Amino acid sequence: MAAPKIAIVADWLTNMGGAEEVVLALHEAFPEAPIYTSTYTPETMPRFNNLDVRTTKLQNLPRALRKLHKFFPMLRVRAFQELDLSEFDIIISSASAEAKQIRKSRPDQVHICYCHTPIRYYWSHYKEYKKDPGFGKLNLLVRATMPFLVPPLKKADYTAAQNVDVFIANSAEVQKRIKTYYDKPSTIIHPPADVNRFTPSRTRGDYYVALGRQVPYKRIDLAVVAATKLGVKLKVFGNGSAHNDLVSIAGPTVEFHTDRFGDASDDAVTEALNSAKGFIFPTEEDFGIVQVEALAAGAPVIAYGKGGTLDIVQDGESGVLFQEQTTDAVAAAIEKAEALTFMPATLQRKAKRFDKSLFISKMRKIVSDEYSKKRRP
Repeated sequence: MAAPKIAIVADWLTNMGGAEEVVLALHEAFPEAPIYTSTYTPETMPRFNNLDVRTTKLQNLPRALRKLHKFFPMLRVRAFQELDLSEFDIIISSASAEAKQIRKSRPDQVHICYCHTPIRYYWSHYKEYKKDPGFGKLNLLVRATMPFLVPPLKKADYTAAQNVDVFIANSAEVQKRIKTYYDKPSTIIHPPADVNRFTPSRTRGDYYVALGRQVPYKRIDLAVVAATKLGVKLKVFGNGSAHNDLVSIAGPTVEFHTDRFGDASDDAVTEALNSAKGFIFPTEEDFGIVQVEALAAGAPVIAYGKGGTLDIVQDGESGVLFQEQTTDAVAAAIEKAEALTFMPATLQRKAKRFDKSLFISKMRKIVSDEYSKKRRP
């Protein structure tokens, strides 16, 4: 049987994060597959420079408008729907937004959606986003328009989900959401982590690490205030719209590390995590791959016990979980972690169940199985 022609579809490629790591791993699994996306900024995505990236018509917008693409979800819906993917047997969308809107043009095509989450600001976290959409000075305008814009967008998203042949969830929490909001079954395949990039130090440093885009829902403020309150050292990596606010509330034990793209470099993060006393993760994420990276570096994870964290961290074994997003809860969890003993080599072994090689082999098997089903007489 001839090998299937495969296409990979991503929401957008404008800054590196967990979803973009998944796209790179999918390309490693299927190196002949082109990558389709709504908009692409090569200057911020150097790891994609030599890959076959193909964009929608939104890439032709003036640069200033293209940078505001997240304001125009219906434009992305239309752009993905208009893509001609008729030459491909298997379409793999990596979606937390509109990538799943692609349309099959042949009855024997298979659409596999690797779902990072049903769109958070329509479904699971609508109230939180309405309270603070994260657009700074434009928040008032966004809040006023959401009740009118979101219902038709939810309808379009639900319709697109019904046309997906196979859903893959990145965590047990996302599997529940796919069933709740789309009424579709799914298989869990955890996102890939490059666990081999870390070399845990047996002798740990005297500091904690927090990492991520500095936007309101990430709640990095809780880590900053808790560390300030306890007088413990904290290295904060990343940047974002909330950066200045975080700096303003930080005490002398908190230091910030940023670079020109708004995210810390891999080398700096790797070095810091390899010797960190622990990693603080105060947000509720759909998965949260950086928690796996922290464990691979031998750093216990102090995390909010919701969402994908429950797939990764065992309370008292690989970290400490807290149940409220408050400064006091984070501070208490840090103090609890200080009283426990964590073995870096043990934490690294726990991280290996998320190794990228497992992700690649599982994705290849699903593609092979689904292609075989379509080719049976």
